[in-house]
Amino acid sequence: MDPVVEDLAAEQLDLKGLLEGLTDSQWQSPTRCEGWDVSDVVIHLSQSDEMAVGSTQGRFAEVLGSLVGALQPEGLQANGIGTEGFSGAGSVDEGVALMVARERGVPREDLLARWWSTANRLVESLDAMDLSKRVMWVTGELSARSLATTRLAETWIHGGDIAGALGIARNPTDRIRQISRLAWRTLPYAFTSAGRSLSGPVAFKLTSPSGDPWDFLPDEPAVTTISGPASELCDVASRRVDPTETKLVGIGPDAADVLALVRTYA
Repeated sequence: MDPVVEDLAAEQLDLKGLLEGLTDSQWQSPTRCEGWDVSDVVIHLSQSDEMAVGSTQGRFAEVLGSLVGALQPEGLQANGIGTEGFSGAGSVDEGVALMVARERGVPREDLLARWWSTANRLVESLDAMDLSKRVMWVTGELSARSLATTRLAETWIHGGDIAGALGIARNPTDRIRQISRLAWRTLPYAFTSAGRSLSGPVAFKLTSPSGDPWDFLPDEPAVTTISGPASELCDVASRRVDPTETKLVGIGPDAADVLALVRTYA
């Protein structure tokens, strides 16, 4: 199994262990995702994993259409949501919220079973394919390897949301290396999406949870360098922590913008 798929499977297993045995009241605990409780987060993970499975099978538009198309037509029209329009930044957020709201009220046992089954199917699909193959996703076409990494990142992010809602402290693992690299590699996309331009190449010089150095270096000399704990970089990239509340240090003309725009999601 490819390391990124292996890490995804391990992250999913950790989340399963977190969810098993929760009481009804714990499933209803509010998370740091505005307006969502734990069950809402798991609904979202189930839906987005289903979309990812569809992507690996060349059925992304079909799966997305079934999820979006089941919403009330007037809701779609009012919010500008549709299979084609779903690729817009605002439309993604609105569409996701509507999709989650539609499926609220599913018994927690059924919800957990649905997510775990879909998570396993996703790992199996990714493990069976050439990860260099281009597939469709919300933001457009990307490699299956990048899809696997984004699913790893989202599982890790929302696992943290759920743990926080339950008052459980999580220790980051070295699986976040894949997430750190994703944040670094997609900086041009993040800047373009924000209508900004990089002054030049960016380097990340991070420290892993186990204390090892993780250097992500461009082919050409970097003009901006971000240094500090990889776990905090991932928290910033997932919009869960403000850069000023971390030990991250930026040097160079784009330092402030990199920390403001870095992301690990569409």
